[in-house]
Amino acid sequence: MQSEQTWGNNPSDAMEAVVEKAQEMGHAVAETAQQIGHAAAQKAAEVGTAVAAKAAQVRKAVAKRAATVKKAAAKRAGAAKKAVKKAVAGARKVAKKAMKKAAPKKPAKKAARKVAKKKTAKKAAKKKAHRTTMYSSKGKKLYAVRDAKGHFKDIQTYKRAHSMDMKRKSKAEKVAAAKKKAKKK
Repeated sequence: MQSEQTWGNNPSDAMEAVVEKAQEMGHAVAETAQQIGHAAAQKAAEVGTAVAAKAAQVRKAVAKRAATVKKAAAKRAGAAKKAVKKAVAGARKVAKKAMKKAAPKKPAKKAARKVAKKKTAKKAAKKKAHRTTMYSSKGKKLYAVRDAKGHFKDIQTYKRAHSMDMKRKSKAEKVAAAKKKAKKK
């Protein structure tokens, strides 16, 4: 039996045919020792490049993780600082209260404060509600009646408020009218 392919009589032709066939199939083939050395160097360079690329990726990942850890540590440090400040402020308040409780009480000052509070309460009670003049969106004159604290109690038109005022008599007017009536009799 004879093979379908003939490699030729020359051994170097046969070698070239095998190399060409292997290269067609996608294999790297070296024919001489020099080419073999060159292929090894090329492969080593490819491996070195791949290792360098992987090292760069690892370096980036480590740097990113380090930055994340650093941020987290800074947050924790800030939170701890706030907690310490809060604790110190709380301790100051507690100490202040303890000092007030421990301090001897002065009855004269306390009594004076109570009297002052009563006076201001009486003044507030005596303060009457007053009116503020305002205008509506349509231009009508309004009276806004406020209570002793200054909150709005009632808002009405000037015309209506004035007519009600004219109908009512003040205490002084009532007393004067009663005296007049008593004189006539």
